[in-house]
Amino acid sequence: MTQAKTVSAATSPSTKRPRTLAGVVPAPNDAARTQALAHYEAALRLMQDGKYDKAHAAFDKMLAAGPGDLGDRIRMYINACLLQVNKGKASFKSNEERYDYAVSLLNDGHYEDAREEFKTILKQDEKADYAFYGLAVLASMTGDSHTCLEHLTEAIRQNPKNRIQARGDSDFQDMADDPRFTELLYPEV
Repeated sequence: MTQAKTVSAATSPSTKRPRTLAGVVPAPNDAARTQALAHYEAALRLMQDGKYDKAHAAFDKMLAAGPGDLGDRIRMYINACLLQVNKGKASFKSNEERYDYAVSLLNDGHYEDAREEFKTILKQDEKADYAFYGLAVLASMTGDSHTCLEHLTEAIRQNPKNRIQARGDSDFQDMADDPRFTELLYPEV
């Protein structure tokens, strides 16, 4: 008669542990890891509450002493906190500098932030044709052809050179098949 091996549920390799925001709950004997995960989740709650300064400080402490397997996530959250803390704190000497910043936001996929910057330019100078042009590019990139045409029409009305600029701008490639876009850029045809 062979003796059957009994494996307790606590030591079974197939036993699943509950998951948290940080991953799998650690084994009960790993107090340091449990504490690190508690700090991690507390920092995430600070972020969710909009307390980005405090969350940034908490993540910084964790990066220095926290578990190495969370390092990439912690760095990602640090960057997100910094982005939120610095949002709106940028100062510009001119609307042209603000425009350059808006274009960089646009290129990085931060469409709503870029839209706000373009609109801020227009609040300060309603004749800023380049801001209308930027809004047209943004609308093209987000698939809003009607808004794209409205803003591009205004940009061209204020500065006819924008028509020539738009003809060679690859950001309008999604608009190329729209007959209204073609008519706007090539009215003489």
